[in-house]
Amino acid sequence: MVRLGFIIGLIALIGVLLSGLAAYRVHDQELTVDGIALARAIDVHASLVQDRLTERELLARVASGLFRAPSVIKANMLQPLRSSIYAFKTDFVVANWIARLQPGELDAARAELASAGFSNPTIRGFDDQPLDTRSLDKPIDVLMDVEPRNAETMAFPGRSFDQQPVLGAMLARAMAAGKPVASDPIPLLRPDGPVGLVLAAPVLQEGDSSPAGFVTFSYELAPLMLANDDLSLFSVVLKDPRSAEGELIADHQGIVTSRAASPEGPTPSMTRTVTFGGRDWSLGYYAKTNAGMRAQQTAAIVAAIGLALTSIVCGLFGYVAYNNLRLSREIQVRIGFERRLTAVIDELNHRVKNILAVIQSIVTRTLRHGSDIDNARELLIGRIHAMSNVVSLLSESQWQGVKLKGLFEARAIPHAERIAVSGPDIAVSARAAQSLSLLFFELASHSDEGLSLVGKHPHIVAHWEVDGKDPDTTFHFRWEEFNTSAATRREDSDFGLILLDRVAPEALGGVSKRYFTDVSYVYELTAPMETVVDLTERDRTEQLSAMPKPAR
Repeated sequence: MVRLGFIIGLIALIGVLLSGLAAYRVHDQELTVDGIALARAIDVHASLVQDRLTERELLARVASGLFRAPSVIKANMLQPLRSSIYAFKTDFVVANWIARLQPGELDAARAELASAGFSNPTIRGFDDQPLDTRSLDKPIDVLMDVEPRNAETMAFPGRSFDQQPVLGAMLARAMAAGKPVASDPIPLLRPDGPVGLVLAAPVLQEGDSSPAGFVTFSYELAPLMLANDDLSLFSVVLKDPRSAEGELIADHQGIVTSRAASPEGPTPSMTRTVTFGGRDWSLGYYAKTNAGMRAQQTAAIVAAIGLALTSIVCGLFGYVAYNNLRLSREIQVRIGFERRLTAVIDELNHRVKNILAVIQSIVTRTLRHGSDIDNARELLIGRIHAMSNVVSLLSESQWQGVKLKGLFEARAIPHAERIAVSGPDIAVSARAAQSLSLLFFELASHSDEGLSLVGKHPHIVAHWEVDGKDPDTTFHFRWEEFNTSAATRREDSDFGLILLDRVAPEALGGVSKRYFTDVSYVYELTAPMETVVDLTERDRTEQLSAMPKPAR
């Protein structure tokens, strides 16, 4: 089940990663496509706006070049130009002829305006207030003719624009530059009229270096900006040259209003620069749709579809794999029971043979030729009892090892009450337990022979310790019998000597030594911990003890 869960989890993880990758790619592609489409649309729009502005500036240049009149003090100066002006089919609001008149020419200009039928031929300021012509000492710019002529425009001739803040500055720049110049945005015709631009082209007579007047064309701003396309991807604004933060924007009816761009508000998606009247104008483009939001929504849909497909695939795979796994496990359990039964029988045979071999060795060595029958019987019973005890302890632990202190129980070795046991509570392997059990019995069975040096039974200390660090740890065992000597202690049997000096050390892969001190008998055994605690034997026993679990 863990493997199946891991595989399903891996499939789910791959599905989620692929879904996320697909969503990321779709999101990126959507943003790229929208960005390309918006950039192309903006480029086309800016190009069209530039073309319109170029056409209107060309009209002003052509109109200024067609003036060849001997006198500029005429009220019908635009009459010869009407066919040329309308041939361009431009959408100007009004065209004007503004003559640059000397103070001595003002009376003639007033008479000309009166004869042309204009409603107010008086030479006056831009605010319709009469001028004191006697106080003038320099030329002024007076409107002498308009096109088209209607009830509203017929009242404009006679006005002077020198002091008008926007138009006066425009005329001064046009005179200085000698080429068409555009004004700042200004209401046209009336104070509440549509916002537009005025383009002034200076008119130079032959042989004169200063302009004789100006031909001006007024245009509404909304048509120039091409701002009334409801199907476009963006809305366009004109950066107001009069204010760093100002913007001019046209609504769906073509009415242009001014607004302040907030630093916290949205910024234009793109900006483009067009030229008109010797000036650069910045167009700001705001996307009407949130491309990022739409890309996120599309990516979310793709991710949801990917996750749904991943769930379906994981569910189907899990269902099929679980059924196959359950059937396979049922078969494996049956096979496992048979293999385990065979392995248990083989292991049982192996251990029985080992025990029988040990018992055979014990009997043979104990009942050797010439041994005292009573003494041999006592040793044989004790040795077999020690073997029986360790087998019982191993059976209780399912052959997983035996606590070393458990081998010093009274039922296992004689005189256990006189043995002081100390050392870490470690568990030794089955093989080590059998060897150590016989070793402890053999040491204890020889400790009670004869009298001690002071007339008491010997006092025995059994101590072990573990030194070093993994994997080079070492097991040290020390057996010391006090109040004894070589004269009082019973001599070890041949079997005991073989067990102490060869069998036990070889079984544990270590070395041993025994010797007498002035007051004691000492036996020491040193072996690596990896043989005292045989993990391979324990693992093999655990595998035999583990019951196969049926599939659910």
